[in-house]
Amino acid sequence: MSISADVGTIAAVDPKLLPKILLAAIVAAYVAIGALYAAYTPAWQIPDEPAHYNYVRQLAEGQGFPVMEAGDYDQDYLELVKSKKFPPDLSIDSVTYEDHQPPLYYLLATPVCQLSGCAVLPLRLLSVMLGAALLVVAFKTVQAIFPTRPEIALAASALIAFIPQHVAMTAGVNNDTLAELIVAGTLWALVAYLQGKRDRPWHIGLLLAAALLTKGSIYIVVLLAALAAAIRWRREGRTWRWAVGQLAWMLIPALLLSAPWFVRNGLTYGWLDPTGQARHDLVVEGQMRPLEYVAREGWNGYWERAYTFTFQSFWGQFGWMAVPLQARLYQALLLLSLGAAVGFLWWLFDHRRPRLTPHQRLSLILLLASGILTGLMFAWYNTKFLQHQGRYLFPALVPIGAAAALGLDRLAGLLPRRLRPWAVGGLFAGMALLAVYCLFKVVVPFLG
Repeated sequence: MSISADVGTIAAVDPKLLPKILLAAIVAAYVAIGALYAAYTPAWQIPDEPAHYNYVRQLAEGQGFPVMEAGDYDQDYLELVKSKKFPPDLSIDSVTYEDHQPPLYYLLATPVCQLSGCAVLPLRLLSVMLGAALLVVAFKTVQAIFPTRPEIALAASALIAFIPQHVAMTAGVNNDTLAELIVAGTLWALVAYLQGKRDRPWHIGLLLAAALLTKGSIYIVVLLAALAAAIRWRREGRTWRWAVGQLAWMLIPALLLSAPWFVRNGLTYGWLDPTGQARHDLVVEGQMRPLEYVAREGWNGYWERAYTFTFQSFWGQFGWMAVPLQARLYQALLLLSLGAAVGFLWWLFDHRRPRLTPHQRLSLILLLASGILTGLMFAWYNTKFLQHQGRYLFPALVPIGAAAALGLDRLAGLLPRRLRPWAVGGLFAGMALLAVYCLFKVVVPFLG
């Protein structure tokens, strides 16, 4: 029995309209909480925010695209301003280590900066609006896979909306939220593409171009697009010529639109460094390396930190990862995580559940690939720098949210029918309240 059917018993609303009303409520609640984070989080107390802000400001002032140079990252000065909570007498103008980033987010933020005098709050609210769009796209993606189970899509969106760390990051000046939105939009387009309705997927090429121009960590969408084309090629018995044509429809628009940026980087950083990532890695040489940490703490200490830090900073570890939550909250969130995981595995291997359609199976494989590739990117980055920050897994929030929603829905089936909607609704209301609690009882008191 689905949760949506149960909800219908307590609300005299058209069942077709109810999911839209509930989605609007989730988005409205997120926007309200995100706006509070944007307004009350002290300036620069979101990871990397000063560096992203300086990129936008430079464009707004007509100085052109920045160039990653020696001196853009000063570890000692950064630690000093963080320890003193970014006092007005210590300028953040020299914090420019994000100058290698692709330009799309910064171009979108430039008019906001110009109209507002480069005030921080309007730029933060732009990220909140992108976060609201992410919730809608996440809902549409999961709904496209489970069209008769809107409660699954609603639960996935609600989970994404109220993760405290995610709310905090989407209320900052950075390109993270736009990157997550583009990944979600690409997944939505690819899920529709797997239905075989379009043989000229140029629109996917536009999304790939947006990804290439937004953030290096989401370049995995190119592999996802190729996987989707390969799935259709095999399933539909198409020719190699058809497969090459599909890739051309996707990749040619992506490469044509993004080529000017990569050519610029080649001219600036050298043709062996078209993304500027090698220059970035050279400039930020002062960051802790994994083997340095292992030499100091041993492998046991390294893996304990990797697990603990990643888990805590996925759910909530604020400021520049310096302000964790109380242990009891992490224990509750661990129980929630384990419950969702067990429920998902139960759903996955339960022979009594309704049989998945071919489109559902293939779409879930695509989401699984997205999650795995994001995890591999996270692991690869941590071979270079010690960065066990759970926020780097946020580009996989759509597959994570879908899996958690399926798991929680399965666990809700253990409850009496009349209690199921209240239990699920109460869970996400509790997460929303937790996000507000984290702001006013953790972020503001410790970072203000």
